[in-house]
Amino acid sequence: MLARAYRFHGHSSLRYVYARGQAVRGAYGVLKYAPNPRRKQWRAAIVVSRKVHKSAVIRNRIRRRLYEVLRTSIPATASPTDLVFVVHSSAVADVPSVQLRQTIQVQLVKAGIELVPHAIVNKKE
Repeated sequence: MLARAYRFHGHSSLRYVYARGQAVRGAYGVLKYAPNPRRKQWRAAIVVSRKVHKSAVIRNRIRRRLYEVLRTSIPATASPTDLVFVVHSSAVADVPSVQLRQTIQVQLVKAGIELVPHAIVNKKE
């Protein structure tokens, strides 16, 4: 799971990203992002509507899978950025993890967010 410091807290904290952020479309949803100079690090939220899938179990699975992709490929940004992934397809629950990771990384690169290589992230300090 993504550490608490890297997550949003409360629905009102997403308003700024929705109002002033930019969007990058992908195969499974939209990445909305906005720089946040008031924070020291990036933070992320995953939004999965009931329209995507009626089952809460499936929606939570989608959310967990996307948080895991973010956790293992942590964005290394010079300026802190707020990221909101809005999922539009229930296919995320069944897509192979490699394909899901590539899709998310392509969206992050299109947004201009640099990624730390996977080998460095898993290295213990």
